[in-house]
Amino acid sequence: MIMAGFLRSVVRRVRREEEIEALQRRVVRLERRLRELESREHINPGNMVWIFGAGRTGSTWLVRMMGDLQGHEVWFEPWVGELFNPDRLQMDRRRGKSFVLAPQYKKTWLRSIRNLILDAVNARFPEATVNGYLIAKEPGGSVGAPLLMEALPESRMILLVRDPRDVVASWLDAHRRGSWAQQKKLEGERCAGLSEEKQDTFVRNTAMRYLKNVGNAKRAYEAHRGRKALVKYEELRADTVGTLKRAYAELGIPVDEEELVRVVERHAWEKIPKEQKGRGKFYRKAKPGGWREDLTPEQIEIVEEITAPLLRELYPA
Repeated sequence: MIMAGFLRSVVRRVRREEEIEALQRRVVRLERRLRELESREHINPGNMVWIFGAGRTGSTWLVRMMGDLQGHEVWFEPWVGELFNPDRLQMDRRRGKSFVLAPQYKKTWLRSIRNLILDAVNARFPEATVNGYLIAKEPGGSVGAPLLMEALPESRMILLVRDPRDVVASWLDAHRRGSWAQQKKLEGERCAGLSEEKQDTFVRNTAMRYLKNVGNAKRAYEAHRGRKALVKYEELRADTVGTLKRAYAELGIPVDEEELVRVVERHAWEKIPKEQKGRGKFYRKAKPGGWREDLTPEQIEIVEEITAPLLRELYPA
């Protein structure tokens, strides 16, 4: 009996040692996997620059200038912010613990948002290095800017704004019959153009979209504790080099002034072929204040009423 008890204790001890060894091997594998995952983040999130705001604010012009600078790459309209549209997620009404983005699990799903973005970046820009800069042009996804910047707090941010009356006027021109938007497929069908009787409704909807996108981008900008810059389209048009120098200084990114001047000249409005500019074209007029000629008094009133909170702060009379 004594011998049997001794043998059982030996067997238990051996099993415990085997379990400990197995656990140690698992820890080693997990540590190796963690190092592999960390090594994949070869793009420094702190070297990502997000451009938020709204469409038709000069974001294409701005990102093309920035993308031409040495050491800069461009992520052109990833629309990742639209995935985290607060209206679509209805986060205020879905308070149940089963909701995948339930507030009590925010720390977990913010990390998932971060990984989603960084994995996408690493897959699309494998040649980028920790010393390069990735410029993400994201006006269409600006509605999700607060969550994106919270998930990537070390990233840098540009809030690009333009007078909402000019933005609405530009979109209105783009959706008239014969304009450039007709060349794009919208939900599988070609845009038939905007009839006269529907223009006021279009103006209202566009102003509301501007309020949501720029409003959310502004909230993200105000909450962001990292490097950031506010750029107004009007200032960019009036003094492109000076405005870019100031923005780069605020972003904490060194830039060669001579290279900056060359890039600005290369992308100047005057360099765009005449046949590509004008009414109904993607490059329309680049004239701040042109809304006075483009919108009816009723349309101006609609835009000013809807976007009043942003107009008062960004474009006071």
